[in-house]
Amino acid sequence: MQSNPSKKIIVIGGGIAGLSLAAAMRDWAEVTVIEREPHLGYHASGRSAALFTETYGNRLVRALTLASRQAIVEGGFVAHQRGALHVGWKGDDAAIDRLAGELQALVPSVRRLSAAELHALVPVIAIEATCGGVYEPDAVDVDTGKMLAACASALKASGGTIRTGEEVRAISALGDGLRVETSAGAHTADIVVNAAGAWVDVVAGMAGLPGLGLRPKRRTAFLFDPPAATDIAGWPLVVDLHEQFYFKPDAGRLIGSLADETDSEPCDAYPEDIDVAIAVDRIEQATSMRIGRPSTPWAGLRTFAPDRTPVAGFDPRLPGFFWLGGQGGYGFQVSLTLARLSSALMRGEPVPEDVAALGVTAAALAPDRFLTRSATP
Repeated sequence: MQSNPSKKIIVIGGGIAGLSLAAAMRDWAEVTVIEREPHLGYHASGRSAALFTETYGNRLVRALTLASRQAIVEGGFVAHQRGALHVGWKGDDAAIDRLAGELQALVPSVRRLSAAELHALVPVIAIEATCGGVYEPDAVDVDTGKMLAACASALKASGGTIRTGEEVRAISALGDGLRVETSAGAHTADIVVNAAGAWVDVVAGMAGLPGLGLRPKRRTAFLFDPPAATDIAGWPLVVDLHEQFYFKPDAGRLIGSLADETDSEPCDAYPEDIDVAIAVDRIEQATSMRIGRPSTPWAGLRTFAPDRTPVAGFDPRLPGFFWLGGQGGYGFQVSLTLARLSSALMRGEPVPEDVAALGVTAAALAPDRFLTRSATP
C-alpha cells in the first residue's frame, strides 16, 4: 500500500536505528534511506549477538527496553528463550546480593542463584569456584537478520526507497529544507535523520555542526566448540560479574567475548589477536572448558553518548536535522521504541504514552543536553 506523504525525509544509515525509524515513518512521510555500504546492516547491526535483556543499561535504556518487549515478541523477532546469568566468584557474595536486589526491583522474575544452582545451569562452572549468581530467565536472543529485513520490507512495501552503495558528502540548508549531496547526486528533504552509527559525529560535520562527543567502542567476539557430548542448548548468556568476559550458545557453538569497549575511530572494525587471546584465557580460567584456537573472530563498533543514553531529537543549530544515535550495545532491544518515539517527535507529537509512563522524556534524549553542558563554564 502506498503512503500519502506530507513530508520528505532522508535517513542516513542503513543499520537497525535508521531502518526501524524509516519503517515507523512510512505511513506519513516519503522516506529514503541512504547507506554508504553495499548492503544494509553492514557494520554494528550485522555483527551483533543481540540479546533482549531488561536488566542491561542505565535507567532510561531499561525503560526503552521494557517498552520494546511487546513489539519484539509480536514481530516474531525472538530467536530463542535464552536467559542471562551474571556470575560471581568466591568473595563476591555481597556484590551478587546487592546486584540481585537492584535487578529484582526492576524485573521481578530475576533470581539469586546459589553456587549449586548455578553449576546445575552451567556445569562448566565449578561449585567451589562461584558464590552463585543473578539469573534473568526472560532474556531472549533476538533474530537480528529478521528484524532488519522486516523493517526494510515494510518500508519498501509502502513506497519508500533504500539506496545502498551511496556515500553522503555534504549537507546544507536549502530554503525550508536540507540538501544532501552524495556520490550519486543530490537529494532534498524536509528532514534529514542522522542515524549513521559510528559515523554520527562525522555526518554532523558534513552539515557544519560540531559533534556531540559520541564515541565508537570496539568489541571483539569469536566462535568456539562446546565440550564434547555437552548439551549447551539450555545455557544462558553467561556474563562475568566484573564484565571481564561473556559466552553464550549460538547455533550449536559458543560465542565468546572479552566484553571489551576499546575506543576507536569510525571504521570497518577488525578483531585484535590480543583481545581474542585474553578472552580465551579468562573463559578457560573461569570454567572447565578448553577452547584452544577459536574460529571466526570478528569485531564491531558500539557507539555511546557521553552519558550512555541514546540521542534522539532535532538539533537546534540546524532546522530539520534530526539525531538518532548512541544506541551503544542496546540497539536491537531499544530501536523499535526509539523509532516510534522519534517518529512522534518529528510530527510535533509528544512521547508515546506507554513510553512516557516509564519515565522517558524527550528532553532526556535530546541532543540539547550536550550542547547546554558544553556551553556551561
